[in-house]
Amino acid sequence: MKVALFGKKFSENFAPSIQFLLNRLRAVKAEIYVHQEFSDFLFRYVKAEGSYKLFDDASFTADFDVLLSIGGDGTILDAITMVKDLGVPILGINTGRLGFLANISREDIGGAVSALVNKEYVIDRRSLLTLKTNGENIFGDHNFALNELTVIKKDTSSMITVQAYIDGEYLNSYWADGLIVATPTGSTAYSLSCGGPILAPSASNFIITPIAPHNLNVRPIVLSDESEITLRVEGRDDNFLVALDSRAVAIQPSTELVIKKANFEIKLLKLKTENFYHTLRNKMMWGLDRRN
Repeated sequence: MKVALFGKKFSENFAPSIQFLLNRLRAVKAEIYVHQEFSDFLFRYVKAEGSYKLFDDASFTADFDVLLSIGGDGTILDAITMVKDLGVPILGINTGRLGFLANISREDIGGAVSALVNKEYVIDRRSLLTLKTNGENIFGDHNFALNELTVIKKDTSSMITVQAYIDGEYLNSYWADGLIVATPTGSTAYSLSCGGPILAPSASNFIITPIAPHNLNVRPIVLSDESEITLRVEGRDDNFLVALDSRAVAIQPSTELVIKKANFEIKLLKLKTENFYHTLRNKMMWGLDRRN
């Protein structure tokens, strides 16, 4: 089994759990590769027993059996810019906070490694959105997002106006701090915090959610992900921010944004004992009552 380890900084109290992970991978004779930037941090806190090979974004290939993302959901969002359309499945080891995507806790690490070896897992396919502009490709080869595209004001307290068109038909002019176009995966992220609905990951939809709209009767809307969404931005500033997940660039008002469903999916691995609704109840603390 060829395993790639990718991650960010984690709290020092997670070091024993990550050491346990590496020991378990060694015990099942996995071929372990560590992302070069992550290795500088990792081996300060865990023992580098045995041989490890290094890789970087450029040398990551479809030959890997799995990518282990060590961190939170943001780490997985960073990982997909490397995985792209290669089809390598991702398993998230949660050293962060909420963890809708990275849902393997430190207590589950041993079981997760056993599940990998015995192939006792479920592949959860997640759709993405992709962005095209009327000018240069502002995000290069990373013009896709697992969670959302966000258009937001940049250097002023003034609101912006975002004109939205669906398949060429005018929808609305959003006078707000910004606008979110979210995938089903992103429905539990920024969109949710702005009042958007929660969608099951298998839903074939986009959500358009305004950020602090001036008109209180403006509400999020759910659309088919077969739709093409076009956005045009106006405001007092010369520049606005456009973000794909955690990556942001400044654009000018003349830039037209066209959002469509991407032609590839991201594979997330989950244990057979886990499902979206269990995660939702757990993370959102549904059904819990302090009186009980």
